[in-house]
Amino acid sequence: MPELPEVETTRLGLQSHLEGRRIRSAKVRQPHLRWPVEPDLVRHIRGARIHRLTRRAKYLLVYTDTGCAIWHLGMSGSLRMVEAGTEPEKHDHIDWGLDSGWLLRYRDPRRFGALLWTSGDPLTHKLLRNLGPEPLSGKFNEDYLFSVSRKRRQPVKTLIMDGHIVVGVGNIYASESLFLAGIRPDREAGSISKARYGRLVEAIKQVLQRAITRGGTTLRDFIGGDGKPGYFAQELNVYGRAGAPCPTCTRPLSDRVLGQRNTFFCTRCQR
Repeated sequence: MPELPEVETTRLGLQSHLEGRRIRSAKVRQPHLRWPVEPDLVRHIRGARIHRLTRRAKYLLVYTDTGCAIWHLGMSGSLRMVEAGTEPEKHDHIDWGLDSGWLLRYRDPRRFGALLWTSGDPLTHKLLRNLGPEPLSGKFNEDYLFSVSRKRRQPVKTLIMDGHIVVGVGNIYASESLFLAGIRPDREAGSISKARYGRLVEAIKQVLQRAITRGGTTLRDFIGGDGKPGYFAQELNVYGRAGAPCPTCTRPLSDRVLGQRNTFFCTRCQR
């Protein structure tokens, strides 16, 4: 599913197309997504001007002069710009017609995504208000991660994938970050020193920023907002490479299931 780097890549690809534009029309072909699209959504956004496009965790926030639309791409959703008049395909569920003559089109074959609306502060919405800090922000640092890990017996990988602890560190990026930091994913979170958490914080920031720069990780369905696929998958060190040689020591990489997610690591380089 699209993770933080893919969502951020989508935001960067769409930003110049949306900000400052007015929504001239809207069409909802399929309202039954993960949560039903609000029946009055078209009325709320028709004629509204888009002021900002931001991101919180894996949610895209479209601020307008009438309220804020909250998009979630789910398992297979994508947002892209298409020329007005482009015929929709089977899984193209929502269009916003802009005064530029282009359409913002939402496609979602599995319909696990969502489009929500709020007239208030979206950061206080029930889906966003209890989320942890952004991993690329200054609030996510070694002092914070060390503090929240104390007395926790869960594996460190499940800790950093908990959105209440830190947002956006999905399965791929957790495995890659732990490898870069030299920490076994099944280590008990409360047993890891502050210095090692400092290395893990830096690794998470480095891996996510590199993924954003490369356009995200294309494994199944993801397409960036500009229609171009991401390329970070070509640079994965451990994820999906069980049995392949470790890029550092050449020992075959191992895998196991943690928190119902496949996890990949090196038994020699990670401890």
